[in-house]
Amino acid sequence: MKKIILVRHGKSSWEHDVIDHERPLKPRGIEDAHRVAQAFQKENMGIDLVLSSDAKRAAETCSIFVKILKINHSNVIFQHNLYDFSGELLTQAIKSCSDSVNSLMVFGHNHAFTAFVNTFGSEFIDNVPTSGLVVLELDINYWKDLKPGLTKLTIFPADLK
Repeated sequence: MKKIILVRHGKSSWEHDVIDHERPLKPRGIEDAHRVAQAFQKENMGIDLVLSSDAKRAAETCSIFVKILKINHSNVIFQHNLYDFSGELLTQAIKSCSDSVNSLMVFGHNHAFTAFVNTFGSEFIDNVPTSGLVVLELDINYWKDLKPGLTKLTIFPADLK
């Protein structure tokens, strides 16, 4: 049994004159990420590995969760290939995880995340919102055998206000 926790980056700011990859979180994105991380903390799910896009907004969101969930920094890997919007590289990254990892947390981007949860989850989600979290449980022993499983939990900022 494998578990994937997907977290879309927080709301980013368009106020800065930077390339897309370097856009930071806006204050609302920071607040929402804290809110969702604190709600998820109550679920008490162990995390074996964290993968995050190296885009600034995803990395900042990841850092908020890592701090609140008290995840060891040695279990966090930032990957440029997760700066992916189609979902193809996201799926490849997940399939290439070590099979010793049973609970994987991934931080990244839409459209990739909404497409992924609708392909591999059991519930249709119209749009994974910024700072939105979705947990999928998969009846597999090897990541390379990735196949649809169950949508076990969603935590979206709007549900916490």
